[in-house]
Amino acid sequence: MKKIIFISFLILGNIFSQVEQSHGKMPYSYYPTFYFDVATYKIDNSNKSRVDVFVQVPYSSVQFVKTGDTYLAKYSVSVGFSLDDNLVIERVWNEEVISNDFQETLSKLSNNYSYQNFELIPGDYEIRCEVKDRDSKKNYVYDGKVIINDFATLPNLSSIIFISKRIQDKSEESIIPNTARIITNKDSVISFFYDINSDFARTLKIEYKIKDKEEKKIFQKEVECDVNVGANTVYETIPQMNLSIGEYELFVILKDENGNTIIERKKSFLSQYLGIPTSITDLDKAIDQMVYIALDDEIDYIAEGKTREEKLERYLDYWKRKDPSPQTEENEMMIEYYRRVAYANEKFGKYIDGWRSDMGMIYILLGPPDNVERHPFETDSKPYEIWDYYDIRQEFVFVDDTGFGEYRLLNWNYGDWYKFRY
Repeated sequence: MKKIIFISFLILGNIFSQVEQSHGKMPYSYYPTFYFDVATYKIDNSNKSRVDVFVQVPYSSVQFVKTGDTYLAKYSVSVGFSLDDNLVIERVWNEEVISNDFQETLSKLSNNYSYQNFELIPGDYEIRCEVKDRDSKKNYVYDGKVIINDFATLPNLSSIIFISKRIQDKSEESIIPNTARIITNKDSVISFFYDINSDFARTLKIEYKIKDKEEKKIFQKEVECDVNVGANTVYETIPQMNLSIGEYELFVILKDENGNTIIERKKSFLSQYLGIPTSITDLDKAIDQMVYIALDDEIDYIAEGKTREEKLERYLDYWKRKDPSPQTEENEMMIEYYRRVAYANEKFGKYIDGWRSDMGMIYILLGPPDNVERHPFETDSKPYEIWDYYDIRQEFVFVDDTGFGEYRLLNWNYGDWYKFRY
């Protein structure tokens, strides 16, 4: 018997409408609050498709309450599918997590998994998934769109699932998907599987391709596959190829015996180096974003690497020198710096990247302010904000001169506060 454990990836975060005010406290986190994915499969003798919904919640996203000698967290999950703004189906279920270790309750690496399946008519749906902590009342929401594939025409392909690990015991095999769809420098292969559905036994051709975000082809191969009637599960591995940091797409293309394309599926993944924040998907951009922590000649030295590999090596060497705990895999300084960059991009990006804005600069340099005063509707002045940093006794005033939310720093005086940067 084969047991398949599915959880794939959509990174979600808390959504703040304004800059956080938490200086000296737990910072705004760009670690995922939960992972969420949808996969579709053929149902025999039905005009509907099976829709599997997978939710993975890190322990750090929910509140644990001490109960005797253990710690208990309780949360609910709701998933709803809508078509043309009409709710088609919604399901709510409760989850409980028990841990014996307090440190584990704070972990981003320990997770609780849940799974539900639905039967839906193929189409373009809107989906909402909400995770709500039943003790703290915090809730995290994902709203998006999902295509429920139609399997009426044969042969066809199911969703692609990346594999993290295959575990074989005496009676069954468990497949643990690569939930984050992240391929690291430690991985020797890119492993995945999918189903081919066929109405009769035949020999088909399958083409595999990997492209980078510029649509440049990184890998390609074609194989033949003998399939039987029904669902045929195909497992495949591709050499890791030492991919550079960035986003890629895997294509699985099903062809007939003459090489004509029947159907194509694709799935994105991220190539990463262990210890580097997942928000970094472009090495050149990540180097440019070091402007608030590194000197100009340090940035130039990294950027002038003759190859991608040399540039990456110089980049990693720089951050290694900044690592406050080099004995661990995570570089806390690097993680916090790019957390602030990601936050700035989300909150302060209007007509330029948020990290390049005045608000982004102050936020990245000094972190979240202790207090924020907002004056959006003053009758005798343009909209402005005042950020206070108590520890360094500094106040920053930002004015929206254009009226389109593009706040510029008014008191452009570096003074002594600049020494408090990283």
